[in-house]
Amino acid sequence: MEANNWKQSVTQLQAARKGLITPQMLRVAARENCSPEFIRQQVAAGRIIIPANLHHLAGSGGQKPSADPQQTPPGAAADPPAPGGLWVNLTVSQRKKLLDDPQYCRGERAPRRLDPIGIGRAITTKINANLGASPVCSNTARELEKLRVALLYGADTVMDLSTGGDLDECRQTIINHSPAPVGTVPIYSMTIRRPVEELDYRTILATIEQQARQGVDFFTIHAGILREHLDLIGRRLTGLVSRGGALIARWMQYHNRQNPFYEMFDEISAIMREYDVAYSLGDGVRPGCLADASDPGQIAELHVLGELVHRAREAGVQVMVEGPGHIPLNEVAWNIETQRRICDDAPFYVLGPVVTDVFPGYDHITSAIGATEAARAGAALLCYVTPKEHLGLPDIEDVRAGCIAYKIAAHAGDVARGIPGARAWDDQMSKARAELAWSEQFELAFDGQTARQLHDADLSVDADYCAMCGRDWCSLRLSRQLRQASQASTAQKT
Repeated sequence: MEANNWKQSVTQLQAARKGLITPQMLRVAARENCSPEFIRQQVAAGRIIIPANLHHLAGSGGQKPSADPQQTPPGAAADPPAPGGLWVNLTVSQRKKLLDDPQYCRGERAPRRLDPIGIGRAITTKINANLGASPVCSNTARELEKLRVALLYGADTVMDLSTGGDLDECRQTIINHSPAPVGTVPIYSMTIRRPVEELDYRTILATIEQQARQGVDFFTIHAGILREHLDLIGRRLTGLVSRGGALIARWMQYHNRQNPFYEMFDEISAIMREYDVAYSLGDGVRPGCLADASDPGQIAELHVLGELVHRAREAGVQVMVEGPGHIPLNEVAWNIETQRRICDDAPFYVLGPVVTDVFPGYDHITSAIGATEAARAGAALLCYVTPKEHLGLPDIEDVRAGCIAYKIAAHAGDVARGIPGARAWDDQMSKARAELAWSEQFELAFDGQTARQLHDADLSVDADYCAMCGRDWCSLRLSRQLRQASQASTAQKT
């Protein structure tokens, strides 16, 4: 049953539980090549979320929408044909055509409005790109360039993690130009002009409501780290590596009180429900090195997050859970399975995980290895790591490298899990390779321009071989000759 009166059901979760199929569920179903009813059932169960702030859906530029945003037909009029029928399989060139179209997801007052996506292990694995200015470098214009590159190279969601410059301006600009869901960590804004010790309950609620009004689609809220966890953290090699977790730990230690985000969880949920902002329950105790992985502190917080999953759902608010971090490869699947059990199969949003600590400068690779295993095991959203991880603020090339590494991880995970349509892309490429059909290979490749440049560097014509082996040693050319000879022999016999 499709929704006709959204006034009675504000959030996607509430609508799904009433049996209503929203326009956003229809859009997600089209992107995932599955039935709208399947999406509705998964949203109702909390296994899929559709982060879709009402203001971002309308593209209202942080103001009250002039029309009912839930009834606005989402997405492009005609999507490019995606391999396997899956929107995530769009190539860079196909994404560029969309992003270059000024009418694609044009908002009421903003250049873009939200094009909804679904996040959950029952559908394709998504990737997130972190953006944001720091107190040391970058600015809003530069972050806007990073946003375009992230979207171009496959980011399904983005987060503005700015800690420097005009945070409100940067956040609104990113939302206004992003057709992808935008997330933030509100505590960064709460402490930008005051020491964390001075943070009060009124500021917490006011900041969350302000960012919800701007159109943020999901909030990282570190409500799972409690006072009783602080002694467990003291046993660690690297302590707390989450900025939000460390700030809240300092606040609790100074005031000798419980985590205010935990204490005010219901009040925060009421604000998020009004705008349909989704929770991304932050892992403030995530491990920052292999030595601290899967330790008692991490698991203690995870149990609290499991409790908060149920409280968020009871409040009608969509929720996913964030996860580690730095994890040895042999422990990745166990972490995913443990989260699913404790958090009632809420979508799992993992940072990496990084699987070795000794390759700074290459952590987009060390983490993509962990992310591939996480995706195979059922992680729903992979937060990219760039070559600058642990070293500095990512630039545009770092964003590109991180997105590509994580697109590989997400797609490999989808193939391994048998997501319908995922392998079709690979099979199309394999057929083109077998036929030495270079133009078709470059058209199918995720980044066909780079593939073409690498090919043409040594061989400027599309011959029936490549520069790696040369003509006489080309196994694919020889295989094609064998196949043709076999076919001719078969034809003669018949």
